[in-house]
Amino acid sequence: MRKTITLAVLAAVFFSCGTPKTVQESRKIIKGYWSLDEITYSESGNFNVQLLDDTSKECFEGSNWRFIPNNNTGNYSIEDSNCPTGERYFIFAIQEIDPTTGLYDFLLKPTNEKKKSENNVGFRLRLAKLSNSAMQWEQTVNLEGKPFTIYMNFSKISE
Repeated sequence: MRKTITLAVLAAVFFSCGTPKTVQESRKIIKGYWSLDEITYSESGNFNVQLLDDTSKECFEGSNWRFIPNNNTGNYSIEDSNCPTGERYFIFAIQEIDPTTGLYDFLLKPTNEKKKSENNVGFRLRLAKLSNSAMQWEQTVNLEGKPFTIYMNFSKISE
């Protein structure tokens, strides 16, 4: 009897320490190919924003992204000939920040083709919306001492 109770407690502890179910489901949904269709801001006006320490909003719009959750890697490709074109690589993680609301942080770290970070810099974004067809990231930065939010809207292309 004592062994049965001990095993039950150990099993409960083991399974409770795993990845939350909502994060597992999010990883399944995010898997595949996405298009970054539109980038908007919480404030109106023209802003010179460089996203992910890479390039401008105009270059990112229309970029194609691939997420591979079984090894937390991915890549995106910028095709606009007026921009620095080519494929970029990253590693990512989805972290649940509030299980009652289902809010997530999305951590993205640019890497080289061999999945090694050149400068060990990463970005924390809020995974604000995620469905089988759409995803939205939010990144809040400071602009003149005030919060300024960048909204990145994706649509799913295929798995």
